[in-house]
Amino acid sequence: MKRKLAVIVLFVYSMVTCKAMAQTVALDYYFNHETHTTKAGQAERFHYLWEDTANSGFSVWGSIFKSQGASLTSIDVAPTPQNLKNVAVYIIVDPDSQKENKQPNYIQKADADNIAQWVKAGGVLILMANDSANVELNHFNLLAGYFGLHFNNDMQNHVIDDAHFEDGAVIIDNNPFFKTARKAFIKDACSISLTGTAKPLLTTAGGAAIAAIARYGKGTVIAVGDPWLYNEYVNGRLPAGFDNDKAATDLAKYLLSLNQ
Repeated sequence: MKRKLAVIVLFVYSMVTCKAMAQTVALDYYFNHETHTTKAGQAERFHYLWEDTANSGFSVWGSIFKSQGASLTSIDVAPTPQNLKNVAVYIIVDPDSQKENKQPNYIQKADADNIAQWVKAGGVLILMANDSANVELNHFNLLAGYFGLHFNNDMQNHVIDDAHFEDGAVIIDNNPFFKTARKAFIKDACSISLTGTAKPLLTTAGGAAIAAIARYGKGTVIAVGDPWLYNEYVNGRLPAGFDNDKAATDLAKYLLSLNQ
């Protein structure tokens, strides 16, 4: 009887421990809220969604996070202490401009304050921009500025077509954050200016930072000048030699390790 009781206690303890170790990765659906019209004439959400399996989605990266034991969620309202409370990693990608959304949800100071306090308490924040023609940078920089980061109004690693993939090449050498990837593809990214604790993570051949990391309180912020790891560039379409799939796994593992 004692042996059975010990087994039951061990089983319950294991279940509780596993549940405690599970981390939630939240993707913003509020600042990025693009729609297009389907053949049936209905408005449909698309672009940088977990559930989008087309080239425009994040389903591949989402699957990588799940393979590492994380759970996925989305936040389709403004960030608050309540809806960020149980989130380990919060990802904001390509906030809308009026070109993409007639009534965009711009990042406001209250939003930036809420996010910054969450990071300060130990949250892991990922900010993914775009070239300035395809993202709203003014309000995005309101948030990025809390962490010594500033997305610049420029374009790095411009790639004109699929015959020029090498123009988007980023060499990864002895990088502690990307342990298996050696060569990434990041095209048409904006550069990132750094102050305070912010440091470059990935740079172009010319030395411009297009990915950076900053510590803030107990938390960590990583910024990238492009949405980068969406399906189109991690689903095997890139030429041999590019390691975006490995980079997606490396980054997911690193992000989740910050809260273990």
